[in-house]
Amino acid sequence: MTNHVRDVTLVIPARDAVRTIGDCLDAAIAVRDRAGSRLARIILVDDGSKDATVAEAEKRGIDVLRSGGRGAGAARNQGFVAATTELVWFVDSDCVSAPDALELLLPHLDDLAVGGVGGTYGIAPGATLLERLIHEEIMVRHARMSADTNFLATYNVLYRRAVLEALDGFDERYLKGQDAEFAFRVLEAGHRLRFERASIVRHFHADRLSRYLRVQRGQGYWRVALHLEHRGHAGGDSYSSLLDHVQPFAAAALAPAALLAIAGIARGDDELLGTAAQVRALTAAPLVALVVLLLVAQIPMALAMTRREGIAMLAFIPLGAIRAVWRAAGLVAGVVDRTLGRGAIAHEGLARRARRDGVDCATTRSQGDPR
Repeated sequence: MTNHVRDVTLVIPARDAVRTIGDCLDAAIAVRDRAGSRLARIILVDDGSKDATVAEAEKRGIDVLRSGGRGAGAARNQGFVAATTELVWFVDSDCVSAPDALELLLPHLDDLAVGGVGGTYGIAPGATLLERLIHEEIMVRHARMSADTNFLATYNVLYRRAVLEALDGFDERYLKGQDAEFAFRVLEAGHRLRFERASIVRHFHADRLSRYLRVQRGQGYWRVALHLEHRGHAGGDSYSSLLDHVQPFAAAALAPAALLAIAGIARGDDELLGTAAQVRALTAAPLVALVVLLLVAQIPMALAMTRREGIAMLAFIPLGAIRAVWRAAGLVAGVVDRTLGRGAIAHEGLARRARRDGVDCATTRSQGDPR
């Protein structure tokens, strides 16, 4: 394939992204306008923004589609359906592409067995400690990933449009984790996935702890469906390990352990258990052990981060433990909803959402109208 062929469409899903979308689009335009660039078109898919995200795109002459606030997966599908090129590049609205980010991904797809390839993150300037902690953890994980991978995220990923079409795109039922879910299906269909750590997009990570933890709770919730529907990944993948997957289960045991400790405090003397002090110590032991376990579980990652960026990265130890608790909250909510057949994650709820989105997608494709 010659270098002058314009065979890539960039799709950027966005919702209320006015803080970062200008930098994101300016970088994408620079990639498109590079000599010999294969990027033919940039599409922003607005997922129900209430701010000036669309205005920022329109003043730059970027094509804008609207997906109706149905989530990032639906927005990406809207974008790739509108594409006419062989390849579709997805970049998130809070990411700023390096000039050569696309160029470095493309050679991997010269191998027809490869269905998709993803890159890594850089960090935006002026990052807070929280943003640096989030970023350096990702960098440690990416440093461990091999070129052949079984996990790709969508902040910087290039897929063949034929693969997207054959697998009916991203599963719009998943409001979180749809990138992992699609990567799993790509592998199950017999394609290879590649990882190119030289391809970089600078990322604006969460700058508020509350925002970060809300996202983590959502990840815990949707991973219940992900691992029930795609067996064999619960033990870890190219990005995460068994230790990561076990932590939310340990954190979920904190609540009953705390109740046991409270009961011990209220109980007082006991003939079998001993004095009030002994009862309190005995009943509090599981809670203390779980807290210590969660903190200790963060040490290997914190040390790896510290070797990269210094002693400030030890702050990851409490952050990782707190994150496990929020993922546990999502996990418990997901298990309860799945068991009781309620909420978005329930078998019946998922089926209804799939049927609804299937109608929307079919209508869009048949009319050739990306609205």
